[in-house]
Amino acid sequence: MSNTVLAIDIGSTKISAIIAEIEDGKVKIQGHGIAKSQGIKKGVTTNIELASKSIKKAISDAKRISGSNINTAVVSISNAYAKSLNSTGIVNIPHKDISIKEIDRVMQTALYNANVPTEYDVVHVLPYNFRVDDQDFIEDPFSMNASRLEVDVNIIMTQKSNLLNLKKAIRSAGVDIDGIVLSGYASSITVMDEDEMALGVAVMDLGGQTSNLVVHAGNSIRYNDFLAVGSNHITNDLSMALHTPLNIAESVKIKYANLVERSNEVIELPIIGDEENSNKVSLEVVHSVIFSRVEEALMLLEKSLSKSALKEQIGAGIILTGGMTKIKGIRELTQSVFPSLPVRIARPSNIDGLFDELKDPSFSTVVGLLLYKAGGHTQYEINFQQELLHSKTPYTDNLGDIKLGNTIKEVKEHQEAKQPVHYARKEQTDPNAFSFDDLPDIGNENSNPIKKLSNWAKQLF
Repeated sequence: MSNTVLAIDIGSTKISAIIAEIEDGKVKIQGHGIAKSQGIKKGVTTNIELASKSIKKAISDAKRISGSNINTAVVSISNAYAKSLNSTGIVNIPHKDISIKEIDRVMQTALYNANVPTEYDVVHVLPYNFRVDDQDFIEDPFSMNASRLEVDVNIIMTQKSNLLNLKKAIRSAGVDIDGIVLSGYASSITVMDEDEMALGVAVMDLGGQTSNLVVHAGNSIRYNDFLAVGSNHITNDLSMALHTPLNIAESVKIKYANLVERSNEVIELPIIGDEENSNKVSLEVVHSVIFSRVEEALMLLEKSLSKSALKEQIGAGIILTGGMTKIKGIRELTQSVFPSLPVRIARPSNIDGLFDELKDPSFSTVVGLLLYKAGGHTQYEINFQQELLHSKTPYTDNLGDIKLGNTIKEVKEHQEAKQPVHYARKEQTDPNAFSFDDLPDIGNENSNPIKKLSNWAKQLF
């Protein structure tokens, strides 16, 4: 069965919308739209009307290309006002068999036990460790036999006001929300492979005005953080340092940004407010400005990663994605800041119908939203609609009818209830026929000596 999905990434520099068909967990892109972001600054909605216009334009372009008229969407929400807290849930298993019902119950218990502030709404409840009868690090408790089930969860929440403003902007664009995903979480779904998820990995999404850090360890996200630093800050720094307009500074960044190689070449740039004169600038200055800003962002991310206390659990190292990763030499600089961890740059790939324009690291989040709807979410997570997301097919069996530790009497009663009782020679037609089995017991069972003799004779003949 196929399902049409609209994904919208609401970024601080651009709004990306993709319409795709999802069938049996596979994504096929049908259309996309991109609009310059307005009314969004550093991940926060600052003008609902302008934000709605940008969102509407991106959606309209995607609908026109795909030919679809979908009116519901899964959207990203910035880490700007997101917070996390850990909680634990414990439940008893009455029938000793863990089903989806029990997993849902323990997840809801963990959420109930959490001290969620009243001004926050829960976006994700992510289980990262299950325990079954004191056995730790259970990957999947489904269908296991146990008397007790425990779970440790990471609860991601955002300010209610921020979420309400986002909903207003989306609805003003003519679309209802049927899914909300943390932007850093969506990016990580796109770039991580199974080995990296198993070993533990840190995903750094370096965007235009913001940067996100997500640490995946165990079965799901354990830590997320947000920095109000991105590639646009490099443009601003260049504009101020070189005394040139912002659009010229952006062009210089795109053309000459290189964190590894230096050059003494001199370029000529226009001066802000002076159309007649120009200024000669050495590329050495350009290199210094760009290097300083990128190094600062990476150092802040390094402090955040150390603060998470999970650095020892990311055996797969660091994955870089986002628009800033297009700067030459950023992997080498990141490697120098994190000398003990492997570093790689990732971008969206291996998706049917993915346009060349979307194979850019700056589109990792919007592609991740599609993969989330296709089943790439954390197993057994609770989404913002309080639904348990899983890929299991619930089933029941009758193994619970017979319990370990049943007495002989209970087992006998259980068997007699299910099987007809046959009495020896009762089928004889002679009503006067005699059977030793009809003799009553004397005292305890099988203590009648004549009945014992009868049983012995049966065994011989």
